[in-house]
Amino acid sequence: MSGPALACALLLALATVLSWARLLHWQRHRAAGQPPRRGRLAVLLLAQPLAAGLLYLVLFPPHAATQGGRLTVLTAGAETTAPAIASETLVVLPEAAAGSDAERVPDLATALRRHPGTQALQVLGGGLEARDRDAARGLPLEFAAPPEPVGLVELDAPFRVGRGDAFAVRGRVHGIEGGSIELLDPAGQVLDRQPPGEDGRFHLAGTARVAGLADYALRVLDARGQPHERLPLPLQVTDPAPLRVLVLAGAPNPELKYLRRWAVDAGLDLHARIDAGAGIDLGDGPVAMDAASLGRFDLLVLDERAWSSLSSAQRRGLDEAVAAGLGLLLRATGPLPADLRRQLQAWGLHASAGDAAVEAVLDEDFGAGEDGRAATLHARIGPGTADAPRSADAPATALPALQRRDLRIDGDAVLPLARDGKGQALAAWTARGRGRVGVVGLADSYRLVLAGRTDRHGEFWSHAFATVARGMHAPRVVPPSPARQDERLVLCGLDDGARLLPPDGSPIPLVIDPAVPGACAAAWPQQAGWHWLQQGDDPPVPFHVTARDDGLVLQSAQRREATLRLAAQAPAAAPAAAGPPRRGPSWPWLLGWLLLVGALWWFERRKRAHGEVE
Repeated sequence: MSGPALACALLLALATVLSWARLLHWQRHRAAGQPPRRGRLAVLLLAQPLAAGLLYLVLFPPHAATQGGRLTVLTAGAETTAPAIASETLVVLPEAAAGSDAERVPDLATALRRHPGTQALQVLGGGLEARDRDAARGLPLEFAAPPEPVGLVELDAPFRVGRGDAFAVRGRVHGIEGGSIELLDPAGQVLDRQPPGEDGRFHLAGTARVAGLADYALRVLDARGQPHERLPLPLQVTDPAPLRVLVLAGAPNPELKYLRRWAVDAGLDLHARIDAGAGIDLGDGPVAMDAASLGRFDLLVLDERAWSSLSSAQRRGLDEAVAAGLGLLLRATGPLPADLRRQLQAWGLHASAGDAAVEAVLDEDFGAGEDGRAATLHARIGPGTADAPRSADAPATALPALQRRDLRIDGDAVLPLARDGKGQALAAWTARGRGRVGVVGLADSYRLVLAGRTDRHGEFWSHAFATVARGMHAPRVVPPSPARQDERLVLCGLDDGARLLPPDGSPIPLVIDPAVPGACAAAWPQQAGWHWLQQGDDPPVPFHVTARDDGLVLQSAQRREATLRLAAQAPAAAPAAAGPPRRGPSWPWLLGWLLLVGALWWFERRKRAHGEVE
């Protein structure tokens, strides 16, 4: 009971008591000779609290059950004058344009608290922001999606790659007929260019050459070659501990020579031993082929001849090392012996054929002689080295035809490592315990280097080594990507005293929420650019915050798609729920009070007409 209602009830109770006292006083001082009228007194005494109760209900009617209705929510881009929203309960989120007289709310959760019992949602405009989607779950949601925006609407790009690794940028554009998409390096040079497909999808590739924080970019060009939009692609290029690689070969050959040269240039910790025949071994010193010795390496690369030279005990030690996490990459340079095929089958790789060599033609990513391709190729390959520089005006080189074994690798858990232009697998791998086993059927990838395409040679072996080698330790805290300026982000796995360092260097302490598992804290970055997460003596973890005005088309498309998915998953009808408490009408109680008071007035006047004196 509210304060005014309680005060009114007390006053009416006091008035009832005073009325009773008056009636009892009148009964004691009746005129002499008048007979007692106990029935009349009883009626008057009972009528006083009844009249007071009816008067209270007139002033404070009881609450009546109500049904919750539909809540219309205006988001970014909504038209506030739409006739469809004239009779709805209307709220306006902060992203909606100003000018509407409807109720403005900071978020959808606040709107639902202010309007309890809401049975359905109607979303007008571009869609719900991430902060509002959880609040909308469980309610029927109607969303008339606006047309898909023109520009970049989907993007899949890495945030962290290793130095020397190739990376891919995939996505989709809408409404860019006859245009193209370019991947730019931090210097603004074009690394890759591709026209979108019929469905608007594209696939660009680049190579990260220098460790550090790099600002790549994606540029969308229209049919006239004019920039339509430009989106930053921040990339953290790490310089992890070099892979410890053991190479065993049954004979020297050009493929092995250029593979070793690439491994040294890539900074790998390489230990190679090559059987030159007649009991002569080239390269580094011998390594014991037992599980303990192999455990010091991350990857073992060997061919079928080196496998045949291993004893049964050495093969058992190799199998134990692979199960413990060692990566094994088999180079199939010739027909595989029967015992090796049986071992591959035991590892889950069913090898068939492989006795002959066939041609393998890689996808031609750059057409030789095409205008503008030379500059793009130079940006991708780089300036070369001090002993083998590459001129900026060097012509684009076509990819040479290679040779591969006609080896077919099947298995329930076998995955391809690389394919040629016809879709044939050049390499495949599968898991074995905590390690991985891979088979490479490409026999002369060194021809890529001789043709001036060191980029494709390095990409192939870098991807193969990174996939099969022993896994590296990931950062303990991985900040969310992407993060946007002035938008909430959540960091988990934090320690007490964790701080966020924005570009200006002013530390922002992070307060861990004890009610949320995972040691999480929220932050609202106010600046765009690179931020660092500092925890104790650990190296700071960088992550990038996108400026509020960058990627608006992509953000709009993501908001639209997320709201469409939410509407598709929404129930057809919400569980029955009572609406907000509302007081019922007063007029029935007022009518009852008037009838009672009128009856009492008539009752008392009728007695006086019979000559009774009060």
